[in-house]
Amino acid sequence: MNYQGKKILIIGGTGTLGQYLTRFLLEQDPHVIRILSRDEYKQYEMQRVFSDHQSRLRFLIGDVRDGQRLQRAMENIDYVFHLAAMKHVPFCEYNPFEAVQTNIIGTQNMIQAAIQCGVKKVLFTSTDKAISPTNTYGASKLMAERLISAAEYQKGPKQTVFASVRFGNVMGSRGSVIPLFRKQILEKRCITVTDLNMTRYMMTATQAMSLMLKANELSRGGEVFVLKMPTIRLRDLVDVVIEEVCRKYGIKDRIEIQEVGLRPGEKRYEELMTEEEKLLAWDHPEMYMIPSPFQEAAGVHPYPDATRVVCGEVNSHLEQTIDRETLRDWILTENLI
Repeated sequence: MNYQGKKILIIGGTGTLGQYLTRFLLEQDPHVIRILSRDEYKQYEMQRVFSDHQSRLRFLIGDVRDGQRLQRAMENIDYVFHLAAMKHVPFCEYNPFEAVQTNIIGTQNMIQAAIQCGVKKVLFTSTDKAISPTNTYGASKLMAERLISAAEYQKGPKQTVFASVRFGNVMGSRGSVIPLFRKQILEKRCITVTDLNMTRYMMTATQAMSLMLKANELSRGGEVFVLKMPTIRLRDLVDVVIEEVCRKYGIKDRIEIQEVGLRPGEKRYEELMTEEEKLLAWDHPEMYMIPSPFQEAAGVHPYPDATRVVCGEVNSHLEQTIDRETLRDWILTENLI
């Protein structure tokens, strides 16, 4: 997809993923990228990071809970990337209605604004925690996915295309474990982990952005795109991070590892799709596509290079984990230590 000369809105664009996405899109020479978020200090920091691109960046203070603000931000916009969310599992557990207001009501506000403003395409970022959710965060993201798919029914004559993309964990993103582990090693010579046998789907931010833009190119309306992500075991990640932090900073002390148990709502493994979704999904070399019910009923096959049969496991406990050297290479390549 060509974004040259286009007008783009990134909601929640000051986060780690938003900044990576901004960098990717700037390479394609868009007319303007609007960054909407509610944290003025993060906007100030991002303005400094992207000081060479100020002519094409606009920073807007606003919240997805405010439908009117979203509508103003979307005026004359071609493409919307919706990255804003409450995503910290324990905070969502302790403040469930706050998660509902941001992740569910905020998503519906975004949908209504996009329809009213005639946006061409909207891509919503979801999570593997939306599958068989055991926590408020996952449940709120599942509901938001459903709202995005249902938007195909409520848009009337408008041509806006809505789609979702499911991520696993993105290495080095704000609030993720690698920056936390590094800080604990440097300050306390100790790491706290929930469960060393926990498995997670994980990818680098560069991989995530590339596949996210590919999903936006393939979207035809109402789909959920599930990125094919490698699986890591927490024990391997802990060992690699300890080795690399100690090597970089010349630390000779023994680093203690403390297992503290699962936090409220947390799972030992994640899934990419339900068994029912596997029956409907298309298998592409880089991702799975779960069509909307409307699209499926029409018998549409809009996906080049995709097959109907989904093979393999989509459960992080059942898939082969990547080896430690590959994990180490990713961490060093992305400069995460």
